[in-house]
Amino acid sequence: MFTLGIDYGTNSVRALVVRCADGAELGSCVVNYPSGQQGVLLDPKDHHLARQHPGDYLVGLEKSVTGALAAAKKVRGFDARKVIGIGVDTTGSSPIPVDACNRPLALDPKWKKNLAAQCWLWKDHTSHREAAQITALAAQHRPHFIAKCGNTYSSEWFWSKIWHCRNVAPQVFAAAHSWVELADWIPSVLAGVDDPARVVRGVCCAGHKALYADDWGGLPDPEFLAMLDPQLAALRARLYDKAHDATTAAGALEPVWAAKLGLPEGIPIAIGEMDVHYGAIGCGVAEGVLVKIIGTSTCDCGVVSATKTVPDIPGICGIVKGAILPGFYGIEAGQSAVGDIFKWWVEVVCCGDAALHARLTKEAAKQKPGQSGLLALDWNNGNRTILVDQLLTGLLLGQTLYTTQSEIYRALIEATAFGARAILERLKAYGVPVDRIVCAGGIAEKNPLLMQIYADITGCTMQVSGSSQACALGSAISAAVLAGAHQDFPSAQRKMTSVLKKSYRPSAAHRKVYDQLYALYRTTHDAFGGVNQSSDLSRVMKDLLALKAAAHA
Repeated sequence: MFTLGIDYGTNSVRALVVRCADGAELGSCVVNYPSGQQGVLLDPKDHHLARQHPGDYLVGLEKSVTGALAAAKKVRGFDARKVIGIGVDTTGSSPIPVDACNRPLALDPKWKKNLAAQCWLWKDHTSHREAAQITALAAQHRPHFIAKCGNTYSSEWFWSKIWHCRNVAPQVFAAAHSWVELADWIPSVLAGVDDPARVVRGVCCAGHKALYADDWGGLPDPEFLAMLDPQLAALRARLYDKAHDATTAAGALEPVWAAKLGLPEGIPIAIGEMDVHYGAIGCGVAEGVLVKIIGTSTCDCGVVSATKTVPDIPGICGIVKGAILPGFYGIEAGQSAVGDIFKWWVEVVCCGDAALHARLTKEAAKQKPGQSGLLALDWNNGNRTILVDQLLTGLLLGQTLYTTQSEIYRALIEATAFGARAILERLKAYGVPVDRIVCAGGIAEKNPLLMQIYADITGCTMQVSGSSQACALGSAISAAVLAGAHQDFPSAQRKMTSVLKKSYRPSAAHRKVYDQLYALYRTTHDAFGGVNQSSDLSRVMKDLLALKAAAHA
């Protein structure tokens, strides 16, 4: 028996055919989104804006699945008629305005060129003002709403984006009968759902992005939403009452899409989750195992048994019962830019390509910790955790007339590792168990320098997922459990996931220097992040020079 995992990323969609018995990956296909700049619709007048055309998702769906099945057919024993389920993961929060037939407004010729009618991609930060207002009003009137998301609501999330649409594009807001997260919309398309009210919503996006919790009756109450805007309160009735974990199916494959894809009609479709959450499952997440999905951004995912009490953790993106794994609290944190920072430096500033990435990596690997005298902040796309402030920007300290491209490249890698350590320390401080760290994504698999720096800075051994397609694998695992190929998620993970033999262990000598650099990072982090507004930064540059001198000596 086989299942299919479909992974919607920032720039492309990937389909993966997986054998249920052992997680063997038989065929995959990646399709780049055709619209915009590498699939993202941008506005040169507003660097906060990032949208995607929903039509790209449908084109990518058909091409990626048929391509993956064609690749799998080359493997002896595979038969598409033996595919027993489909799982879908996507970016999030990426809400789509839809009409009363569950059709995205952007597919209507009237709205196809209107940026507000597109999917509001996860990294769209245009709603930072609305997010700040939601945070302030919730703190005053519904503090429990934001207690589970670090006490700060983000511009990357559901309500702030929809409210911003209401404020800047009221005609689009008025035309939208409802809004559906991408993670819920793709399964609904495959299931032939033509009414937004019948879309089966996942608690993953609902809880982490839309302030949903069964504890307070689902979505925020109409009275609170009316404090933001009466039109948001009116919209609530056209959204949903209940969100579900991965034990509930999103539907069954309807005949038209079954024929398009060459799959059996009626096979179950797993509930949609965010890419990093299914990616965590694909990496073997369990209590005590922290999963880092390292890509354009990074998400950190952990779980704690729902039988335990998890305290509210300031600055953490979300603590949601049933998210990631059924029967556990899903805990999410992350960094808004990681791979995007390296891409910016190499391709935008240095005007390079993959060859320059490789050369700078090779040169940076020859450098010692502290040798460059540089320190950077990893906020080029704002800070997701632990400050939750999208109006923060990047910073580079310590450069001289002799600073090289590769020194800055290494300093940027170190900055993302320092940000990762800040998250890890916050989780541990509030009792979240972290006994093991498993990393996934192309960077984790292909960049040993970064992985070693992460180990040295965090003081933790870094393992790498056995699958280079962990998110799609996690989706396929969810489909396998739902279809009955495995009794439960732990059983499926034991059979279908693995880690590579090679791991990265921290160097004691490097840790000693990095502990000193991290202290300087936290001083700078807290000063510019508003944690300590009276902080004295006058020693930072001089201490960096001292570390540089010691490294050269």
